[in-house]
Amino acid sequence: MGKKLIITEKPSVARQFAAALGENMKNKDGYMESDGYVITWCVGHLVTMCYPDAYDPALKKWSLDTIPFIPSEYKYQIIDNVRKQFEVIKKLFHRDDIDVIYNAGDSGREGEYIQRLVRQEAGYNPKIVWKRVWIDSQTEDEIRRGINEAKDMSEYDNLSDAAYLRAKEDYLMGINFSRALTLKYSYSVKNFLGTDKCVISVGRVMTCVQGMVVKREREIRDFVKTPFYKLIATFSAEGTEYTGEWRISEGSAYNAHPKLYKTVGFADRETAELLCAKLNECKDAKIVEIERKKNVKKPPLLYNLAELQNDCSKLFKISPDETLKIAQELYEKKLTTYPRTDARVLSSAVAGEIIKNLNGLKNIGSMKAYVEHIISTKEYEKLKKSRFVDDKQITDHYAIIPTGEGLNAYGSLSDNAKKVYEIIVRRFLAIFYPGATYQKVTLKTELNGEIFASGYKTLIDEGYLAVMKYSFADASKGKNASADASGKNEDSDSLPADKEEPEQEADEALKELLTRLKKNTEVAHIKTELKEGETTPPKRYNSGSIILAMENAGQLIEDEELREQIKGSGIGTSATRAEILKKLVNNGYLALNKKTQIITPTLMGEIIYEVVDGSIKALLDPKLTASWEKGLTGVAGGTVSREEYIVKLNDFVTRRTDYVKKLNPGNSAMMQSFDRVRGYYK
Repeated sequence: MGKKLIITEKPSVARQFAAALGENMKNKDGYMESDGYVITWCVGHLVTMCYPDAYDPALKKWSLDTIPFIPSEYKYQIIDNVRKQFEVIKKLFHRDDIDVIYNAGDSGREGEYIQRLVRQEAGYNPKIVWKRVWIDSQTEDEIRRGINEAKDMSEYDNLSDAAYLRAKEDYLMGINFSRALTLKYSYSVKNFLGTDKCVISVGRVMTCVQGMVVKREREIRDFVKTPFYKLIATFSAEGTEYTGEWRISEGSAYNAHPKLYKTVGFADRETAELLCAKLNECKDAKIVEIERKKNVKKPPLLYNLAELQNDCSKLFKISPDETLKIAQELYEKKLTTYPRTDARVLSSAVAGEIIKNLNGLKNIGSMKAYVEHIISTKEYEKLKKSRFVDDKQITDHYAIIPTGEGLNAYGSLSDNAKKVYEIIVRRFLAIFYPGATYQKVTLKTELNGEIFASGYKTLIDEGYLAVMKYSFADASKGKNASADASGKNEDSDSLPADKEEPEQEADEALKELLTRLKKNTEVAHIKTELKEGETTPPKRYNSGSIILAMENAGQLIEDEELREQIKGSGIGTSATRAEILKKLVNNGYLALNKKTQIITPTLMGEIIYEVVDGSIKALLDPKLTASWEKGLTGVAGGTVSREEYIVKLNDFVTRRTDYVKKLNPGNSAMMQSFDRVRGYYK
């Protein structure tokens, strides 16, 4: 019986596999070997696509005559600085004593692509049995399970097709569109910016993200602040004061008034001051409506990578790229499960064995009491029937959770890594706790025919919030790191929705009063004051909210039907979004404030935006980018054929490239747009 060869994604993972197998491994040059197994590794990509000049030396020179460049058969080459490791793997592929090879690469599309390219270029004996190891964590139990349950590699052929197509897509768009735009517009851009050279770099995903940031910045620039004036009245009942905000009502003397601002105030000061003065002449008021109800705030869903990157940007001011590195480190040290996931729920299989994860977490001092409560009350037994478990929402991997293992490595973590681990653990434990229960009291007070609305919310039972009290200062202020990809402003001076009642915190005296107040209770009017505010522009993206916006691209599409068509497909993938943002910053198209993590376009970024907007505008459209991603998902799922996809891709690249070739690069409209943009940077 021959030996089994396992190919992992990197040396550290190979060591984890060796430990899990319990084999007496001997270290060799580029691999390890025992009586039954040989384990080797990749070091990231070993193989890459060739540049056009590998097909024809004449293609090294950029020319409009040689694009669109679309090979009928793609060429690949070994990356020079990792050639030695490639040769090690190639030699192992052809050893006579190996009869089974396990692809144990990263369990995702990119990991599949790396290993398939190695197999493609190294050549392989078709008599060898090829299997795919697919794991969700690097604990020894999970590694052994992955090997024992490894499927025939052919079952992942659709995923492989999607990976190859994604690479071809980025290659064709990057090479053809970047060359076309550079050849057409670099002279104009170079002269305008006063630079020595200018390569206009564009891509399927990165240009769309660049466009999102530029559009948001222009929304902010074009935003015209609108002042508004609210009336705040102070009332007293039984010697305790409370406040209410004026709201338009049917009985109001100002119903349908031309100077109203929505239903919560006035568009001019004079009208507001007249009403304020009139009301201050009145002393008697009455509660005309009061409602008490309990609200339950459910624990949040578990982390996927985008949510984790967003929270880390807000809580710790670290970039998505840094968050991914930390999440990968936690995964490799067995502390957490696979990080590059879009799912925020667990599989039913994992839920059935979740007690293993919980038992391991008892060894974390700050978590011990919570874990023991979950185990003693058997709350984990309810998990399978909860909203946190849904097999239909999981494609490659379930949500990021702690494994309960690897705690011996905790002490070696950086401060940021410890914080990231803590928020993952607390988010996980929270799902076993009930929702936070609030008592909400809303009341309407009538003063001289005008209505003032009040709203108070009191925490009755903190439920899962007890678990969410982070040990670090920035996150212990009780603020939830919620996404702001939509641009909705939550500042205190921004206008609430028309029907939304104001919500305030009540002191102990007021809490007690609210339990006794009834409809038709007469109260004293102390005073009414004017509060001036103004509408605020959309918020700039930060490094976390841009990742969420990329994940939820459908929110950026106005057409409801199109939004539904690409539901579940974002811009890029969980594995690539951080790298895309990093590339845009390195290219000088976007600027990232490391202290605040706020993202803004640069002058060059806006000029390139103008070039793309006037030539290949579709690249700026989230709808197009997300639809390509949806197509790749279809290929991976077997609903879209590889042939169908490549035909559409080649046609798109050809049509768009040919269109750019016909454009006039020095047109006055383009130059005027350059001048307009430069005006913002003076």
